[in-house]
Amino acid sequence: MSRIGLSSYAFFWQLSDQVSEPLSIHDALRKAADLGVDLFQICDYAPLEDMDDADLAAVRRTADQLGITLEVGTKGIRPEHLRRFLHIARVLGSDLLRTMFNVPGHTPDNEEAVAIFTEVLPEFEAAGVRIAVETYEQVPTERILDVVRRVNSPYLGICSDPANTVAALEMPRQVIDAVGPYVLNMHIKDFAFSRKQGWVGFTYSGAPLGEGLLDYDYMVEKIQPKERNINQIVEHWLPWQDTEAETIRLENQWTQQSLDFLRSK
Repeated sequence: MSRIGLSSYAFFWQLSDQVSEPLSIHDALRKAADLGVDLFQICDYAPLEDMDDADLAAVRRTADQLGITLEVGTKGIRPEHLRRFLHIARVLGSDLLRTMFNVPGHTPDNEEAVAIFTEVLPEFEAAGVRIAVETYEQVPTERILDVVRRVNSPYLGICSDPANTVAALEMPRQVIDAVGPYVLNMHIKDFAFSRKQGWVGFTYSGAPLGEGLLDYDYMVEKIQPKERNINQIVEHWLPWQDTEAETIRLENQWTQQSLDFLRSK
């Protein structure tokens, strides 16, 4: 069944060293449970890659005790990196790995990407873990889709996030239409433009879910997450506010508002 979950990006600032008392990943899981959430995607959380099996098992125990299912997200598709995160996914009980094509020092073209996925996917299939490549501004959506189509495996698909692609001047509805049949996971965050002070230029940033430019109803109509058992993972693009206290307050407010919005649908 399709589930509503939180990403570690929903607690981006609270998990960072920008705050005086950062949350641990265990703390974030407890906050998620307090919000009635039973799915948590640990996504681009740097400490995860350096955890040994005992540390990973401890995270899994916390999640199990709270009744939370885990998903995992990273960046990059070097074969050794994907294999490392396949191991992490297996220890954490995740059946999905979200990733992105490019990292510093490795920007594979389509031929290389197809070769890499063809090489590693049998191992992922054997473990029951799917790879979802996220739509984002560094790689045109059609390039990602070309790789997915050529590999042609149910274990490789798309993590849909139309907010990211706006920065590459890709229109969200066109992206949604294109990726719809291949979506395995959805990142849900709203976005908006605001004119900069002084009337010169614009800022592209996050917005509380339901108050920005994300056409959520259109996206759901096209992707059909409930019918296709696709999880919807809440993220934010919340700029740092004037104070730590205000940033944390707003981050918590946006998280609650996002959950309320999705649960009302």
